[in-house]
Amino acid sequence: MAARSVTPGQRFLDPAILMGLKDLDLVARTVVDGFIAGLHRSPDFGFSQEFAEYRAYTPGDDLRFVDWNVYARTGRAYLKRFRGETNTHITIMLDSSASMGYASGALSKLDYARFLTASLAYIANRQRDAAGLIVFDEQVREFVRPSTRHGQLARMLHAVEHAVAGKGTEFHGPFLQFQQTLARRGIAVVASDFYGEPETIIKLVEPLRFRGNDLVLFHILDPRELDPQLKTPVLLEDMETGTAIEVSPEYAGGEYKEKIGRHIEELRRWAKGVGAEYFLLTTDRPLDDALREYVAVRQRRL
Repeated sequence: MAARSVTPGQRFLDPAILMGLKDLDLVARTVVDGFIAGLHRSPDFGFSQEFAEYRAYTPGDDLRFVDWNVYARTGRAYLKRFRGETNTHITIMLDSSASMGYASGALSKLDYARFLTASLAYIANRQRDAAGLIVFDEQVREFVRPSTRHGQLARMLHAVEHAVAGKGTEFHGPFLQFQQTLARRGIAVVASDFYGEPETIIKLVEPLRFRGNDLVLFHILDPRELDPQLKTPVLLEDMETGTAIEVSPEYAGGEYKEKIGRHIEELRRWAKGVGAEYFLLTTDRPLDDALREYVAVRQRRL
């Protein structure tokens, strides 16, 4: 078997390898640090940690960024500011419905989404952004309000760590809660297999564009959902409804593949129509690909 080529910074970004790390915080640090190491050092990416300027402390600012040496000399509190600070609000919506539990191999769609969510939370923490999280299936299961306060990353990772595949998918209620808690413009990220009719899904997520939010849709699928490998007829059960149907190899390789292809293209088209960014990710795709998609959206905000 030919060896798989690995580009610099990608050694631990393969999802299958990440499964062996167990600790979600370690996964996030490994993915993000490896990803950033592979970027050309450029302020365009917003990851530069070079000192830029001071600004006066105001009540509520994070005391971690106070320059205590300056305070000792002057008696005045100033915060260090760095290039790449954007004061972005990002809310990550993680689909934990039953269908997200599907896996043709060791890694389920939910596992992949958890790795992606943890990595985005870690990036937000590095950038001192206000990050929040909504874990949902038919209803909101976990809600971490966006914040930059100490311990926010740990709170988000704890919620992600305990996300399990639940019941059916329902976008309306969770997205309505997001809108009701929205305090300012930012980025809304949805990680889901988008189980449902494309037009209906997009009409439900479109309100996330409210107040000028950037909307990023990460469509997460298992490779076998795109390319089923059936040699004999099998009985397949819908993980959310329990409905079972018999599927032949001819149907899986023909009509089914055409249907899933149309589903993806309709999602892409409807997303573009409402100004959302749509990215298809399979669970065998390196995590740095997903992070590059996110950084490309973030660049356009700077």
